[in-house]
Amino acid sequence: MAREYQIQKKPRTLASGIDYRKELNDEQYAAVSSPAGRSLVIAGAGSGKTRTLTYRVAWLLDHEIEARNILLLTFTNKAAREMSTRVRELVTQDISDLWAGTFHSIGSKILRRHAEEIGYTRALTILDRDDQKSMLNTIVTAMKLDTGKKRFPKADVLASMFSLVVNTGQSLEKVLAERYEYFEEFLIPMEEIRLKYIEKKQQTNCMDFDDLLVKTVELLKSRADLLALYRKKFRHILVDEFQDTNQVQCELIELLEGESNSLMVVGDDAQSIYSWRGADMQNILTFPLKREECRTFAIETNYRSVPEILDLSNEAIRANTERFDKNLKAARVAADMKPALVAVEDPHMQASFVGQRILELQQEGIELDEIAVLYRAHFQSMEVQMEMTLRGIPFAITSGVRFFEQAHIKDVSAFMRFVTNRRDEVAFKRMVQLMPGIGPGSADKMWAGWQKSGWADRVETPETFSSIFANIKPPKKAEPDWQQMGYILDEMLRREGGFARPSDMVYSILEGIYDEYLKATFDNYEQRKNDVEKLMEFGNGFDDVMLFLEQLSLLSNTDTDGDPTKKQEQDDEPKITLSSIHQAKGLEWKVIFLVWLAEGQFPNGRVLESDDNAMLEEERRLFYVAITRAKDQLYLLYPMINPKSYTGDIMQQPSRFLNDFPADMVEQWNVGHSWDDDDAPF
Repeated sequence: MAREYQIQKKPRTLASGIDYRKELNDEQYAAVSSPAGRSLVIAGAGSGKTRTLTYRVAWLLDHEIEARNILLLTFTNKAAREMSTRVRELVTQDISDLWAGTFHSIGSKILRRHAEEIGYTRALTILDRDDQKSMLNTIVTAMKLDTGKKRFPKADVLASMFSLVVNTGQSLEKVLAERYEYFEEFLIPMEEIRLKYIEKKQQTNCMDFDDLLVKTVELLKSRADLLALYRKKFRHILVDEFQDTNQVQCELIELLEGESNSLMVVGDDAQSIYSWRGADMQNILTFPLKREECRTFAIETNYRSVPEILDLSNEAIRANTERFDKNLKAARVAADMKPALVAVEDPHMQASFVGQRILELQQEGIELDEIAVLYRAHFQSMEVQMEMTLRGIPFAITSGVRFFEQAHIKDVSAFMRFVTNRRDEVAFKRMVQLMPGIGPGSADKMWAGWQKSGWADRVETPETFSSIFANIKPPKKAEPDWQQMGYILDEMLRREGGFARPSDMVYSILEGIYDEYLKATFDNYEQRKNDVEKLMEFGNGFDDVMLFLEQLSLLSNTDTDGDPTKKQEQDDEPKITLSSIHQAKGLEWKVIFLVWLAEGQFPNGRVLESDDNAMLEEERRLFYVAITRAKDQLYLLYPMINPKSYTGDIMQQPSRFLNDFPADMVEQWNVGHSWDDDDAPF
């Protein structure tokens, strides 16, 4: 007869000694100390979400839950490291067995343990974006597609499309119809490429980032024994930023949750702003509806913002119908000023106001790195970037590279550089390599052909480039675009001699060839097109293309003023932050300037045209995220006129979001200027 033997629990002699009542407010304590089960924690902006999660882990450890039985899921490696570090500082127990990481890293950890179960080996390779593009290019090349004269989407765009199929659960046909309608004619070959891509990854023992989630779900659904193993292991699951989960991530959580595991998800429906990459806010809205006896906790005490800003944010989000009802309360005392509502004449005056006010704030003792300028889209930062440069205010950009240093801006300027300087080899080669079938080798041959024509060294400007280009033989695949490029360069010349205006040049380049290139090459086509249109507006202030190109060059080298040895010194100095709102989520500053609050700019014009209420509500959540970044001062700006180079000045209406709160919650600022119109600085 077998002898019965029981493993006793290890004695808990190393309790953390945390006084949870003292360290947490009542709302946080209620969530942290809640019994095992299913819990939804709605943590408002600035309410201590990370603190709540880390103290919840500490509470579990203090109440005899083993670290190996806890799973903490986050969206970034930084968040996972920060929470693990905080827990380590709170408790005395060894937490090396705690599983804390991003969804993808946890999926990778599981898959490497059981790769053979789904036809892989443990030595599987995880493809980064460049690897994905290389594999997709190999597949597309092997298929020898005949797409006629229209450009076929490049690998980067294909990868984005296929990722959306995975993360939204939609068919490729639906993804194209909703987001890439200009490629719908290529549905059949693209679906074939997608299936071949899936097959090739399996053959080569590779996975991309989406597979780390999809394959983990497939593994757990196909192997009941493994699912039972991980359910037994992860008795307590905690999820950060639950409002940002997509369909696959939610399915993974539900699989591990099972019928009896404890699950606490923390998030804020009012900060759900990533539907464009597959996030589904319904996951958080329906969480309590799907689970019996689900406890819901609201953490509504805000430690970040003054009451005037917080009251405004509460009113701003109430216009949304799809949301949990909550009311943030400020822990701070009242401020000296209400949020400022600033109407300005045009984008240049908007930038002037921001620049002048920043210098005033600096004189008042506010450090530059405590100030941020936020905007809906990167192109809306151009005038502010120029203003900061002219005033000598150092700035850092989190929404992308500096406007005039972006690849697509440099592409367009290459046409202009070449047409004005026919010896510019760098500009010529950049320009021709935009065409299909032309790489560095072909570009070298075409440059040799251009030099052979004799026009590179002639003083006079040719009457037409197209006639000269006809004698230079490009690769067959590039012939239609080569001919079109000649016509574009012709349009950039004036019939009476000299050059067209810069804004007209940019228009010719965009309409003639570059718009199709943007569609085929970049998954953020609309943003980049907006940038080029912004460059067109900038060019409207110049008659002389030489002066225009000179300004582009100067504004592209503001980091070092032409001296690369200065860059390191400048990197350590305080800078204001220029950021899109998406990039600013989770951050905070003492002073926020929120610019371009005009209809069609914010909310976005595409959203208004769609008449989709769900999209409009996400735009309002984006507005909410922006204003809740501010601690002390908030400036809401909108230009009343938007000068367009190809349609003339457009009168703009204030954003509808400015009507979502009572007028007495803001202070109106009437902005004028001290110069005569004839002496305007722009």
